[in-house]
Amino acid sequence: MWTYHPDLLDRPVPRYTSYPTAAQFGGDVGAAELAARLDAVAGVKRDDALSLYVHIPYCHDICWYCGCNTGAANRVQRLAAYVESLEREIATLAARLNGRGRVRRIAFGGGSPNSLPLVDFVRLLQQLLLCFEAHHAELSVELDPRRLDGQWISTMAAMGVDRVNLGVQTFTPHVQARIGRIQPLDMVERAVGQLRAAGIATGFDLMYGLPGQTQDDLAATLEAAIAMRPARIALFGYAHMPRLLPRQRRIDAGDLPDLAARFAMAARGHETLTGAGYEAIGFDHFALPEDAMARAAREGRLRRNFQGFTDDPADILLGLGASAISQFPDLIVQNEKQAGPWRGMADAGRLTAARGTLRTPEDRRRGRIIEALLCQGEAHVGTAHPMPDLRRFERLGLVRLSEGRVALTRDALPYARSIAACFDAYMEPTERRFSHAV
Repeated sequence: MWTYHPDLLDRPVPRYTSYPTAAQFGGDVGAAELAARLDAVAGVKRDDALSLYVHIPYCHDICWYCGCNTGAANRVQRLAAYVESLEREIATLAARLNGRGRVRRIAFGGGSPNSLPLVDFVRLLQQLLLCFEAHHAELSVELDPRRLDGQWISTMAAMGVDRVNLGVQTFTPHVQARIGRIQPLDMVERAVGQLRAAGIATGFDLMYGLPGQTQDDLAATLEAAIAMRPARIALFGYAHMPRLLPRQRRIDAGDLPDLAARFAMAARGHETLTGAGYEAIGFDHFALPEDAMARAAREGRLRRNFQGFTDDPADILLGLGASAISQFPDLIVQNEKQAGPWRGMADAGRLTAARGTLRTPEDRRRGRIIEALLCQGEAHVGTAHPMPDLRRFERLGLVRLSEGRVALTRDALPYARSIAACFDAYMEPTERRFSHAV
């Protein structure tokens, strides 16, 4: 289906969940800039959309492949202290807004939000509804199916949760053992059945390029996932970066599929999922045609933010919790990463943003191009700015160039991030901190 061009995939590139990326964040931008943007919401109409992201940086079981900011949920006191500080941060941020704006979406991520006691999850959601104008917000939660039971599901349904995303990764037992994540297929099947009965839409995170994973292993995982018919499936390529993520040192790099095998897995995943009726969303997401994200993609409304591809139209995303990121049209800031210092700031009633970047007009122009390429497959560059050198992609039939426009062909999907990187003014030729495009 796709043609393999290894030279185009050799260079690591960002996932572009923002532009500039987190590699450009610095400590000279933080709480003061966030405060100024929050205060500037004063002149905006009350019904302007805001989105909230709540980060829970804990898991009961730490998976070896994971690149998220998360630690062990092994002490009740640690979790209780985090929840109390998060309640204070919610109150601080809401007080700064003073009722301005309307929260349309709330997303809980992690880590695993269900690493918390259920009563604490309810507390946090009630605090959000108490402090923000958010009673009609769409609610979504990232969940670990190994820690999901009927009480969690029924409570989420009662609290109005609309969608959950399950971290599945793989159903193959020998691959699960190599990544430290054992979860039997029937466990996930039961959870999906209970969620469906409760009226909660379900999404899966799956991975390819895992240690010991073969084409047949991936095919079996895809077949099992399709049989459960989740509304959305994200199929990510595993990024092995043990220098940055010490927990990945438990994974034997010699067991990892090579780049050619990864490419074949990505191609097989795309072919299998689209053949089963899912619509391709960008380069690594899939959704059933009736899903809101699929509709957004068809209608040209697909966006990209720190949660990946999304149909969320909000230009203001407010991050709550340690390491959470807030985004405004001209500012991206990240909260203090370490839970201890973050708690100290939150408990003192301070904004916890500690690092970030100001988005210049040129950043915003390039960011719009990158987002359009990844979300719509084409972008208007304009004639007032030089087009980067895309001739090698054009010669291979991966892009079509016209006056001030660039469009990806159907064969370009696995190279979309590499093509988008040509518009990244910050990319260094020897940059190695990012993952491969597949």
